Amino acid sequence: MKRFGILLMSVMLTGALAACSQEEDVPTDAELPEILEVELTVPEQANAGDSVELSALVTQGDEKVADASEVSYETWKDGEKENSIHVEATNEKDGTYTAVTTFPDDGLYTVQVHVTAREMHIMPEKQIQIGEVQEHLDDESDHQDSDSDHHEHGQTEGLSIHFMQPEDTKAEVDTELMTHVALEGAPLEDTHVRYEIADPDNEIKWVETEESKPGEYTANYQFPKAGKYNVIIHIKDDALHEHEEHVIEVK
Repeated sequence: MKRFGILLMSVMLTGALAACSQEEDVPTDAELPEILEVELTVPEQANAGDSVELSALVTQGDEKVADASEVSYETWKDGEKENSIHVEATNEKDGTYTAVTTFPDDGLYTVQVHVTAREMHIMPEKQIQIGEVQEHLDDESDHQDSDSDHHEHGQTEGLSIHFMQPEDTKAEVDTELMTHVALEGAPLEDTHVRYEIADPDNEIKWVETEESKPGEYTANYQFPKAGKYNVIIHIKDDALHEHEEHVIEVK
Protein backbone atom coordinates (compact mmCIF):
# COMPACT_ATOMS: atom_id res chain seq x y z
CA MET A 1 0.00 0.00 0.00
CA LYS A 2 2.84 2.34 0.88
CA ARG A 3 4.53 1.59 -2.47
CA PHE A 4 1.25 2.33 -4.28
CA GLY A 5 1.00 5.70 -2.50
CA ILE A 6 4.55 6.65 -3.50
CA LEU A 7 3.84 5.61 -7.11
CA LEU A 8 0.64 7.68 -7.17
CA MET A 9 2.46 10.76 -5.85
CA SER A 10 5.15 10.34 -8.50
CA VAL A 11 2.56 10.19 -11.27
CA MET A 12 0.79 13.29 -9.92
CA LEU A 13 4.08 15.21 -9.60
CA THR A 14 5.10 14.27 -13.15
CA GLY A 15 1.72 15.42 -14.45
CA ALA A 16 2.00 18.73 -12.58
CA LEU A 17 5.47 19.37 -13.94
CA ALA A 18 4.31 18.59 -17.47
CA ALA A 19 1.38 21.00 -17.07
CA CYS A 20 3.70 23.77 -15.82
CA SER A 21 6.05 23.12 -18.70
CA GLN A 22 3.13 23.36 -21.14
CA GLU A 23 1.97 26.63 -19.58
CA GLU A 24 5.47 28.12 -19.84
CA ASP A 25 5.73 27.06 -23.46
CA VAL A 26 2.36 28.49 -24.48
CA PRO A 27 3.66 31.80 -25.97
CA THR A 28 5.37 30.11 -28.89
CA ASP A 29 4.97 32.91 -31.43
CA ALA A 30 4.93 36.15 -29.47
CA GLU A 31 3.53 38.87 -31.67
CA LEU A 32 6.03 41.47 -32.79
CA PRO A 33 4.97 45.07 -32.15
CA GLU A 34 3.55 46.85 -35.16
CA ILE A 35 5.85 49.40 -36.73
CA LEU A 36 5.44 53.12 -36.22
CA GLU A 37 3.97 55.10 -39.07
CA VAL A 38 4.33 58.86 -39.43
CA GLU A 39 2.13 61.00 -41.67
CA LEU A 40 4.15 64.19 -42.19
CA THR A 41 2.19 67.24 -43.36
CA VAL A 42 4.16 70.12 -44.89
CA PRO A 43 2.81 72.88 -47.19
CA GLU A 44 4.03 72.57 -50.76
CA GLN A 45 4.92 76.26 -50.96
CA ALA A 46 5.32 79.35 -48.76
CA ASN A 47 7.05 82.71 -48.76
CA ALA A 48 10.32 83.58 -47.05
CA GLY A 49 9.73 84.83 -43.52
CA ASP A 50 6.21 83.43 -43.26
CA SER A 51 5.22 81.27 -40.29
CA VAL A 52 4.85 77.70 -41.56
CA GLU A 53 3.05 75.01 -39.55
CA LEU A 54 4.49 71.50 -39.61
CA SER A 55 2.49 68.50 -38.42
CA ALA A 56 3.17 64.80 -37.92
CA LEU A 57 0.58 62.16 -37.05
CA VAL A 58 2.20 59.17 -35.34
CA THR A 59 0.36 55.84 -35.33
CA GLN A 60 1.03 52.22 -34.46
CA GLY A 61 -1.51 50.00 -36.13
CA ASP A 62 -4.91 51.54 -35.37
CA GLU A 63 -3.60 53.38 -32.30
CA LYS A 64 -2.60 57.04 -32.29
CA VAL A 65 0.68 57.37 -30.41
CA ALA A 66 0.46 60.19 -27.86
CA ASP A 67 3.45 59.13 -25.75
CA ALA A 68 6.42 59.63 -28.07
CA SER A 69 9.60 60.25 -26.09
CA GLU A 70 11.03 62.70 -28.62
CA VAL A 71 9.73 64.49 -31.71
CA SER A 72 11.60 67.29 -33.45
CA TYR A 73 11.77 68.83 -36.90
CA GLU A 74 14.96 69.43 -38.87
CA THR A 75 14.95 71.80 -41.84
CA TRP A 76 17.66 72.72 -44.31
CA LYS A 77 18.05 74.45 -47.66
CA ASP A 78 18.91 72.25 -50.63
CA GLY A 79 22.65 71.51 -50.56
CA GLU A 80 23.13 73.01 -47.06
CA LYS A 81 22.44 70.07 -44.73
CA GLU A 82 25.36 71.09 -42.51
CA ASN A 83 23.45 74.30 -41.62
CA SER A 84 20.21 72.57 -40.67
CA ILE A 85 17.94 73.98 -37.96
CA HIS A 86 16.18 71.87 -35.31
CA VAL A 87 12.78 72.78 -33.85
CA GLU A 88 11.17 70.87 -30.97
CA ALA A 89 7.60 69.72 -31.57
CA THR A 90 4.56 70.27 -29.36
CA ASN A 91 2.64 67.15 -28.33
CA GLU A 92 -1.03 67.78 -29.03
CA LYS A 93 -1.93 64.62 -27.02
CA ASP A 94 -3.89 63.09 -29.90
CA GLY A 95 -1.01 61.47 -31.78
CA THR A 96 -0.22 64.74 -33.54
CA TYR A 97 3.02 66.67 -33.03
CA THR A 98 3.23 70.20 -34.38
CA ALA A 99 5.75 73.00 -34.75
CA VAL A 100 5.89 76.43 -36.37
CA THR A 101 9.01 77.61 -38.17
CA THR A 102 10.12 80.15 -40.77
CA PHE A 103 12.41 79.89 -43.77
CA PRO A 104 14.79 82.85 -44.19
CA ASP A 105 15.04 83.11 -47.98
CA ASP A 106 13.88 81.66 -51.30
CA GLY A 107 14.87 78.16 -52.27
CA LEU A 108 13.97 74.48 -52.02
CA TYR A 109 14.03 73.17 -48.45
CA THR A 110 13.80 69.74 -46.85
CA VAL A 111 11.67 69.18 -43.75
CA GLN A 112 12.47 66.02 -41.79
CA VAL A 113 10.67 64.91 -38.65
CA HIS A 114 12.53 62.78 -36.10
CA VAL A 115 10.21 60.56 -34.08
CA THR A 116 11.37 58.36 -31.21
CA ALA A 117 8.63 56.29 -29.58
CA ARG A 118 8.25 52.83 -28.07
CA GLU A 119 11.90 51.92 -28.75
CA MET A 120 11.58 52.77 -32.44
CA HIS A 121 12.94 55.71 -34.44
CA ILE A 122 11.60 56.90 -37.77
CA MET A 123 12.41 60.07 -39.72
CA PRO A 124 10.46 60.71 -42.94
CA GLU A 125 10.98 63.91 -44.91
CA LYS A 126 9.24 66.17 -47.42
CA GLN A 127 10.23 69.20 -49.45
CA ILE A 128 8.81 72.71 -49.47
CA GLN A 129 9.38 75.48 -51.99
CA ILE A 130 9.99 78.91 -50.53
CA GLY A 131 9.39 81.85 -52.86
CA GLU A 132 10.91 81.74 -56.32
CA VAL A 133 13.14 78.77 -57.15
CA GLN A 134 15.49 78.85 -60.14
CA GLU A 135 14.67 75.69 -62.05
CA HIS A 136 17.30 75.82 -64.79
CA LEU A 137 20.88 76.25 -63.67
CA ASP A 138 23.85 76.86 -65.91
CA ASP A 139 25.38 73.57 -67.06
CA GLU A 140 28.87 74.63 -66.14
CA SER A 141 27.77 75.67 -62.65
CA ASP A 142 26.01 72.35 -62.26
CA HIS A 143 29.20 70.52 -63.18
CA GLN A 144 31.29 72.53 -60.74
CA ASP A 145 28.82 71.95 -57.92
CA SER A 146 28.81 68.24 -58.68
CA ASP A 147 32.59 68.09 -58.47
CA SER A 148 32.78 70.09 -55.25
CA ASP A 149 30.10 67.96 -53.60
CA HIS A 150 31.65 64.68 -54.66
CA HIS A 151 32.79 63.88 -51.13
CA GLU A 152 29.79 65.33 -49.32
CA HIS A 153 26.86 63.46 -47.81
CA GLY A 154 23.69 63.29 -49.86
CA GLN A 155 24.61 61.14 -52.86
CA THR A 156 22.28 58.28 -51.87
CA GLU A 157 18.68 59.30 -52.51
CA GLY A 158 16.41 58.86 -49.52
CA LEU A 159 19.26 58.38 -47.02
CA SER A 160 18.89 60.30 -43.75
CA ILE A 161 21.55 60.68 -41.05
CA HIS A 162 20.67 62.15 -37.66
CA PHE A 163 23.60 62.64 -35.28
CA MET A 164 22.60 63.25 -31.65
CA GLN A 165 24.97 66.10 -30.80
CA PRO A 166 26.26 65.48 -27.25
CA GLU A 167 25.98 68.36 -24.77
CA ASP A 168 28.47 69.47 -22.10
CA THR A 169 31.11 67.07 -23.33
CA LYS A 170 34.07 66.79 -20.95
CA ALA A 171 37.54 65.36 -21.47
CA GLU A 172 38.34 61.90 -20.08
CA VAL A 173 34.66 61.15 -19.40
CA ASP A 174 32.62 58.55 -21.30
CA THR A 175 30.56 60.28 -24.00
CA GLU A 176 27.82 58.46 -25.91
CA LEU A 177 27.93 59.05 -29.65
CA MET A 178 24.60 58.15 -31.26
CA THR A 179 23.49 58.28 -34.89
CA HIS A 180 20.13 57.33 -36.39
CA VAL A 181 20.25 56.17 -40.01
CA ALA A 182 17.19 55.74 -42.22
CA LEU A 183 16.54 54.98 -45.87
CA GLU A 184 13.26 56.19 -47.37
CA GLY A 185 12.04 56.96 -43.85
CA ALA A 186 12.63 53.43 -42.47
CA PRO A 187 15.50 52.49 -40.10
CA LEU A 188 18.56 51.25 -42.00
CA GLU A 189 19.58 48.06 -40.20
CA ASP A 190 22.69 45.84 -40.23
CA THR A 191 24.93 48.59 -41.63
CA HIS A 192 28.58 49.30 -40.85
CA VAL A 193 28.71 52.64 -39.03
CA ARG A 194 31.84 54.05 -37.43
CA TYR A 195 33.24 57.38 -36.29
CA GLU A 196 36.44 58.98 -37.52
CA ILE A 197 37.52 61.35 -34.75
CA ALA A 198 40.21 63.99 -35.30
CA ASP A 199 41.55 65.69 -32.16
CA PRO A 200 42.78 69.34 -32.03
CA ASP A 201 46.21 68.13 -33.23
CA ASN A 202 44.55 66.24 -36.11
CA GLU A 203 45.41 62.83 -34.65
CA ILE A 204 42.86 60.32 -35.96
CA LYS A 205 41.01 57.65 -33.96
CA TRP A 206 38.47 55.21 -35.41
CA VAL A 207 35.56 54.11 -33.21
CA GLU A 208 33.23 51.26 -34.12
CA THR A 209 29.53 51.38 -33.22
CA GLU A 210 26.95 48.83 -32.16
CA GLU A 211 23.36 48.78 -33.41
CA SER A 212 21.49 49.24 -30.13
CA LYS A 213 18.07 49.48 -31.85
CA PRO A 214 17.02 49.20 -35.51
CA GLY A 215 18.82 52.01 -37.31
CA GLU A 216 20.38 53.39 -34.10
CA TYR A 217 24.18 53.13 -33.89
CA THR A 218 26.01 54.01 -30.67
CA ALA A 219 29.52 54.04 -29.25
CA ASN A 220 31.17 55.33 -26.08
CA TYR A 221 34.32 57.41 -26.40
CA GLN A 222 36.55 59.37 -24.04
CA PHE A 223 37.93 62.54 -25.59
CA PRO A 224 41.50 62.78 -24.23
CA LYS A 225 41.66 66.58 -23.79
CA ALA A 226 39.73 69.81 -24.22
CA GLY A 227 39.32 71.39 -27.64
CA LYS A 228 37.39 71.08 -30.88
CA TYR A 229 37.11 67.63 -32.45
CA ASN A 230 35.98 66.82 -35.98
CA VAL A 231 33.74 63.75 -35.97
CA ILE A 232 32.98 62.12 -39.32
CA ILE A 233 30.24 59.48 -39.43
CA HIS A 234 31.01 56.78 -42.01
CA ILE A 235 28.12 54.60 -43.19
CA LYS A 236 28.87 51.70 -45.47
CA ASP A 237 27.24 48.56 -46.81
CA ASP A 238 27.15 46.72 -50.12
CA ALA A 239 25.02 49.43 -51.75
CA LEU A 240 26.32 52.70 -50.31
CA HIS A 241 29.22 54.53 -48.70
CA GLU A 242 28.28 57.89 -47.18
CA HIS A 243 29.69 60.20 -44.56
CA GLU A 244 28.68 63.30 -42.62
CA GLU A 245 30.90 65.61 -40.58
CA HIS A 246 30.23 67.31 -37.22
CA VAL A 247 32.20 69.35 -34.69
CA ILE A 248 32.18 68.61 -30.96
CA GLU A 249 33.49 71.13 -28.41
CA VAL A 250 35.12 69.30 -25.50
CA LYS A 251 35.65 71.15 -22.20
